[in-house]
Amino acid sequence: MTAEHRRSTPTPDQLRVWRSFIETSETLRARLAAQLQAESSLSSGDYQVLLALSEAEGHTARSSALAAIIDWERSRLSHHLGRMEKRGLVRRVPCADGVHGVDVLLTDAGAEAFRAANLPHLRAIRALFVDALSAEQLAQVDDITTALRNHLGLDADV
Repeated sequence: MTAEHRRSTPTPDQLRVWRSFIETSETLRARLAAQLQAESSLSSGDYQVLLALSEAEGHTARSSALAAIIDWERSRLSHHLGRMEKRGLVRRVPCADGVHGVDVLLTDAGAEAFRAANLPHLRAIRALFVDALSAEQLAQVDDITTALRNHLGLDADV
């Protein structure tokens, strides 16, 4: 075992890389969220919910499954869905199978809001992230992300 592996805390250089990674990721997320909100009046949370429902079979998902898909606590999702429901983007109905639970349905207004936001959001991702990197750097980011996801036990396919 090398001395570096025996060390229990990151080196100053490793901490510098870590902080740079975190601060850059947070800035990127904040700028994408601000641009999404400005261009579509959707929050990044709205977009996550609408994306998941747009990809779900029948544009419907059980609330508990939706929470797992977007990696939110069920109480957070419930409060957020309430706000989205008031705006007509989603609708909640009791599960059809008679078991306790709620199905979340993407409304026509929600589908239209998602369609209108999608292209500008994808363009912002290109402008703020993809265009900043060469093809080789993008491949390296992919390799690094895959290694981190594997190390954390996350599904590699996002």
